[in-house]
Amino acid sequence: MKILIIQQKMIGDVLTSSILFEALHHKFPEAQLDYLINQHTYPVVENNPFINNFVFFTKNEELSKKALFGLARKVKQNNYDVVIDVYSKLSSNIISVFSKAKKRISYHKFYSTPFYHHNIKRQKITDKKSELAIVNRLQLLRPLGIETTSIKPKIYLTEEEIATSKQFLKNHHVDFNKPIYMISVLGSGENKTYPFPYMAKVIDLIVKETKGQILFNYIPKQAPDAKAIYDLCLAETQNHISFHVFGKSLREFLAITHHCNALIGNEGGAVNMAKALNIKTFTIFSPWIDKATWSLFEDEDNMSVHLKDFKPELFSKPEKELKKEALSLYNKFSPELIEHKLKAFLKTL
Repeated sequence: MKILIIQQKMIGDVLTSSILFEALHHKFPEAQLDYLINQHTYPVVENNPFINNFVFFTKNEELSKKALFGLARKVKQNNYDVVIDVYSKLSSNIISVFSKAKKRISYHKFYSTPFYHHNIKRQKITDKKSELAIVNRLQLLRPLGIETTSIKPKIYLTEEEIATSKQFLKNHHVDFNKPIYMISVLGSGENKTYPFPYMAKVIDLIVKETKGQILFNYIPKQAPDAKAIYDLCLAETQNHISFHVFGKSLREFLAITHHCNALIGNEGGAVNMAKALNIKTFTIFSPWIDKATWSLFEDEDNMSVHLKDFKPELFSKPEKELKKEALSLYNKFSPELIEHKLKAFLKTL
């Protein structure tokens, strides 16, 4: 049996959907399990022992219909028996139909229903221990006779990566006898980024409470914004921040995070990756992101805060409909609101 899973776009989505491979491998240990993903997301699923092959969706396919149909024809040549389209957008609809797979599975959408043999309706609430992002993905396996309800995403680092990153941190005078905190200082966009002055106050609080060492998660092009947050921190806090110590690639970030006591900051791919590395997390949600869907595996080791937790009266409609109001809502999400819960989380470390 040959099975293709399609999950394009964001790193967090690609990582979360990788749980399907573990469940499929246990049910069909001899099956060939392939993953179609955006090329830049590959590092979070590199070395995953349950994935046999990768098919990459590149900028060419994103920008050119000719390239997209070329990729679809390539997929067809692989003669997949099953295609599971988690992404469920026009490009993946095309790839799925072209595949000619005997069993095509995706989420229910009125316009794409004819393209699939099984159209699974997403749950909006769940009584399971896993959050909706997990539950809804695992539902896609039901047409294959798999009823698993909870699997945790995992990232697989090599021993060499772990050793190299540890030496890198030592070379930059990071003390492994003191706590190390990775701060997700920036979200994937302005409407997913906690206001800079507020984030600075959060970092001030972490240093005040723990005297720990602070690392920032950012990529080189984000350095000016990361530096702006650094500059807003207290002078004493700045003494605890190793600003120039960061991963220059996604795998380097993952290996460095492996050595941290916790990751704290904006909700997004970095938080999901930390959880997949079994690193404790404290997540600050954007007001327009649904916490019920993405607060994965929350417990005393993985806490999160959302403006809705403190000011539910501001949410008279679903969070997704508040995307345009995100910045004004963020301004009402002051650090004082989350201080008590953050202190409680820091005491668990």
